[in-house]
Amino acid sequence: MELRTMVKAESPRALEQPGKMYVKGKYLYVNEIKKGIHIIDNGNPASPKFVTFINIPGNGDIAVRDNILYADSFSDLVSLDITDPAAPKEVGRVKNVFKNGLFDGGGWSLNESVGAINDQNVEWETETITVNCEENVSPGWWWGGIIAFADRAFLSNSSSAAPQSSGSNGQAGSMARFALDRNFLYAVGQSQMHLFNISKPAQPVDFATINLGWGIETIFPYDNKLFIGSATGMFIYDNTNPAEPKQLSMFQHGRACDPVVVHENIAYVTLRTGTACAGAQNQLDLVDVSNPSAPQLIKSYQMENPHGLSVDFPTLFLCEGKHGLKVFDVTDKFTVDRKLLAHFKDMHAYDVISLGKTLLLIGEDGFYQYDSSNPKDLRLLSKIPVGKAI
Repeated sequence: MELRTMVKAESPRALEQPGKMYVKGKYLYVNEIKKGIHIIDNGNPASPKFVTFINIPGNGDIAVRDNILYADSFSDLVSLDITDPAAPKEVGRVKNVFKNGLFDGGGWSLNESVGAINDQNVEWETETITVNCEENVSPGWWWGGIIAFADRAFLSNSSSAAPQSSGSNGQAGSMARFALDRNFLYAVGQSQMHLFNISKPAQPVDFATINLGWGIETIFPYDNKLFIGSATGMFIYDNTNPAEPKQLSMFQHGRACDPVVVHENIAYVTLRTGTACAGAQNQLDLVDVSNPSAPQLIKSYQMENPHGLSVDFPTLFLCEGKHGLKVFDVTDKFTVDRKLLAHFKDMHAYDVISLGKTLLLIGEDGFYQYDSSNPKDLRLLSKIPVGKAI
């Protein structure tokens, strides 16, 4: 079967192995690891409804600008018109732009000489690509050469980022590997950052590649800067000229997985151990980035196994994997450990997005929405459990 002909809208289906989440307007987009994207009408957060499922082999992430959805499909970047969310249509594709991918339990690489992607366990065949994919991947997976998406600019009440793009964009979680800024889309891989020109949104063009080093994991755009998390530290890039990001500094830490979010002059960095992360650190670092050329550690706080995080200052929402969700008051950056507002232990928490009075959370067991008007007492609005279609 031709892999590149398999991208299409299908009937809604239940969550099986949810990965990343993305929100724009009243619609929620949830990745089904390696399989595609669920589109969910979230106009009533108490009663979300599945609209359609987009079959996208090798998909890991999502980003949306206006009516165009960007998604990875193994080595390709795909753009889809979602003007009608019930009938998405592929309108553009950049082929063989990502040379390899890495995630918990396995990886893949593109062999251009024979038109093949080499991996493990499951084999896909097309006219141009043979794919062998790892089957059992948890939401803790990470791609080395595939993209992930983050644009937190569309919400004026979100303190985790500042408006930086020219279109109407959505918002991703802190685990994202993709950022939108003006006429550019940034995709970080294991060692590089790809720049795509999206001045014609439906037809992205591969524009440039920047070598970053090794173990690159996440990207967070904030205040004309790009904060890039890696297995060994946080890079800060000046993005005043979006066509030519310039490295300002690197804040180093021990080997660990490293998502980053920023509010004003403080970067919040979680470090965790795990299959793909190695190391022995499970902590939250607060870093002073008032001088982005010389970031300084403010204080480290021990955690259990921190994953994604989101700031709606002065509240910090922090995912602890199988240990649930923790909520902190970070008004005083030196006493965060003594300002735990709440600890919710009855869910798996992989990543979280704060929308002010609403909180979105995703984990291995499903998707949750909370009324977060009172951070000390989150009120469950709805849950989409794994194995159930709504």
